[in-house]
Amino acid sequence: MIEVTNLTKQYKDLTVVDNISFRVAEGETLGLIGTSGCGKTTTLKMLNRLIEPDSGQILIAGQEISRRRPEILRQSIGYVIQNIGLFPHYTVADNVAVVPRLLKWKEKSIVRRTSELLNLVGLPPEKFARRYPQELSGGQKQRVGLARALAVDPPIILLDEPFGALDQITKRQIQQEFKQLESLLNKTIVLVTHDIFEAVTLCDRICLMDQGKIRQIGTPKELIFNPSNDFVRNFFQAYLFQLELQVTTLKDLLPWLSTTETESENFQEYQETTSLLKILEQIQTSLKNSFIQIKNSQNRSIAIVSSEDLLAAFYRFKESLHNNS
Repeated sequence: MIEVTNLTKQYKDLTVVDNISFRVAEGETLGLIGTSGCGKTTTLKMLNRLIEPDSGQILIAGQEISRRRPEILRQSIGYVIQNIGLFPHYTVADNVAVVPRLLKWKEKSIVRRTSELLNLVGLPPEKFARRYPQELSGGQKQRVGLARALAVDPPIILLDEPFGALDQITKRQIQQEFKQLESLLNKTIVLVTHDIFEAVTLCDRICLMDQGKIRQIGTPKELIFNPSNDFVRNFFQAYLFQLELQVTTLKDLLPWLSTTETESENFQEYQETTSLLKILEQIQTSLKNSFIQIKNSQNRSIAIVSSEDLLAAFYRFKESLHNNS
C-alpha cells in the first residue's frame, strides 16, 4: 500500500530524514517512534505532501504521490493530530461532515455517514451531534477528530501523537477503543508516537528512528526480544520487563504450559491473544490464589493454569528465544 524508498529531507545543513526506506502493507499499522527530533513527524508529513522531500520516492497503491495534486491525494488519506483542530464554531456533526461537504455529497448521505461514524467512535449522535467542541472533554474531541478522518472512508490513516494530550486513564481507554476500531475498519495506518507502550500495543510493526535514520524495523516482539544493535537495546531498557510482558501473549506460552488440576472455580477467562502484562495487572493482588482459563479463537477452553505456572512459562519462553538467537 505505502512504499518509501531512499527518502531524504534537509533544512539547510541539518538532515532530518536521512535516506530511509520502508513499506506498509495494506491493513497494517506501522508505528514511527524514536528520540526527539529523529524525523518521525517529518516522515509522516511527507506521506501526504504537507512536507515535500528533497529526494526519494513515495508510492501509494503503486502510484508516485509527487505526480498527484496534494488536495486530491489527501482525499484518500485521513489525518489525525494531537491538537485535533476541530472548528470551534461548527457542531460535532458539521466537523465530521467537512470533507463530505467539500466533495459535494448529498445531504442525506452526509447525515447518514455522520451518524454512523459518531456511533462507531462511541458518541451517540442524538446526544453529541449538536454539541460544540468547547462542550466536549479531551477524549470526546479526539473521538470526533478520528470520526472526521474516517468520514470519506479513506484507505490510509495518518496519526501524529493522536492521544498525546490526554490524561493516562482517558488515553488508555481510547487506545483500547482504537484497537477494536482498527480491526473492524482494516485501514492502513501510520502512527507517530513518543509513547513506547502505545506503539507496542497498537502497531503490527515498529520503525525505530534516531537522527533521521531507521535503527530497526520489525514487530514489537522482534524489537523487544531481538534488538539489532545497542541503540535499540538501550532505547527500551528502562521499561524492558514491562514491555516483554506486553508483547508476550498466552498463545506464545502454550508450549510451556499444561493444565493444572484444581477444584477451584475461582478462575478468570482470557483469550489466547491476551498480553501477559494485562493479565498480571488484573490479578496482581491475588497471584498465589489465582487460576486462569485460556480460550482459543473458537472460545474453547484449552488450558487452566495457575499464575505461578504462567510466570514460569514466561521465563522458559524467554530462555528459548535467547537460545535460538
